[in-house]
Amino acid sequence: MNPIEVLTVGHSCYDLSFYVEKDPKSDEKIFATDLIICGGGPGANAAVAVRRLGGTSAFCGYVGKDDFGEKILDEFKREGVDTSLVQRGNAPTPVACCLVKPDGRRAVINYKKSTPQLSGEGINTTLIKPKVILFDGHELAASQEFLKLAKKENIPTVLDAGSFHEGTRVLAPEVDYVVASEKFVLQKTSSNNSLIAFEQVSKEYKNFVLTLGEKGVLWKCQGQEGKMKSLPIIAVDTNGAGDAFHGAFSLGLARGFNWKELLLFSTVTAALSCTRKGARTSFPTKEEVESELKKIRASTLFYENY
Repeated sequence: MNPIEVLTVGHSCYDLSFYVEKDPKSDEKIFATDLIICGGGPGANAAVAVRRLGGTSAFCGYVGKDDFGEKILDEFKREGVDTSLVQRGNAPTPVACCLVKPDGRRAVINYKKSTPQLSGEGINTTLIKPKVILFDGHELAASQEFLKLAKKENIPTVLDAGSFHEGTRVLAPEVDYVVASEKFVLQKTSSNNSLIAFEQVSKEYKNFVLTLGEKGVLWKCQGQEGKMKSLPIIAVDTNGAGDAFHGAFSLGLARGFNWKELLLFSTVTAALSCTRKGARTSFPTKEEVESELKKIRASTLFYENY
């Protein structure tokens, strides 16, 4: 059994990121100023982020037996991600096309076709022993099998709640920490006010973190609540920033960080990833994050009333 700090369970795809001045109109041809290709997917990206930060990680998800699948596995190998729980098949590897604008924001087109959901029955949960398990909500059956293991072995669990769908709806009440996007709370409450949505949703879960990009982070944990400001950065590409946050958050949990250390570590990791192009290609190293942390006065970022 391999000891692993963070196991991520979820979606893997191959990303093609085109950098454009604007979104194309109907029947319009535009030219990209840059192109970055690499592996992607929330769970897969988080596993890579953990490795960049000096942690050990494994990924459980689907990868097709095609050229994109081979590229993904080669990348995992180079990064040092354990792939013993990766399942392969003849259905194509999912592909994502990202259009990234000059302000760093992006639009994403996903192609999954007949890519199957993993069967929980085919997962050997005894292959590795993780300290923390991170779910992205895209492999529900497999995630539920690992939830059983987590509850039996007292392993902390985290959910990347990027949007409100069947997977995140079912898993959110079962995990120890829900780290959600603004999209998740607005969809779940049918609200257009993030603060009101946060107040409603955070009551439902044990520990809840809402990431709001440049607007910072709202949180409720063990009866405490507060807000953390964002870091002043010039965003180049926000693609993958949430995945970097989730990977860092899970690694910090595995290493016993206190709550504010955990949020600061995760926020710095995500912020640095926004200052470079690409998702995985932008993830910072342990040394880069540690260097940035030395420059920050944490007391100026946290406040209890918001």
